[in-house]
Amino acid sequence: QVQLAESGGGLVQAGGSLRLSCAASGRTFNIMGWFRQAPGKEREFVAAIRRSGGSTAYADSVKGRFTISRDNAKNTVYLQMNSLKPEDTAVYYCAARVGLGLGIGQHEYHYWGQGTQVTVSS
Repeated sequence: QVQLAESGGGLVQAGGSLRLSCAASGRTFNIMGWFRQAPGKEREFVAAIRRSGGSTAYADSVKGRFTISRDNAKNTVYLQMNSLKPEDTAVYYCAARVGLGLGIGQHEYHYWGQGTQVTVSS
C-alpha cells in the first residue's frame, strides 16, 4: 500500500524558515512534488523533483526562496522554505507521479499525502 506522510509544518514569522518532509512507502516514484492550498483558493503547484538526476521545477512565486530535494535511500522528499511570507500560508501536500516528466498539474499526480499546515504570521 502506497503512503505519503508529510511532516514539518507549523507556525513561523515572516522571514523565517521551515523544512517539510515527505516519506513515501510502498514503492518508489520517479517524480515527487509539493502542492499547496490556501483558504478559499485552488490547490497550486509549488515544486517537483526527478528521482534520477535530480532535475527540479518550481512555481515562479517560490523560486529563489524554496528548495526541493530528495534522499532516494530514504525514499523521502524535502521542501526547504526560506524567507517565508504571509502569502505562503497554506496546507502543503506531498504528491507522487507515475511518469517521466516533471508535472506541474494536479491531474498528473497519482498519490497524495494528507497535508501539513504552514502558517506564516506578519
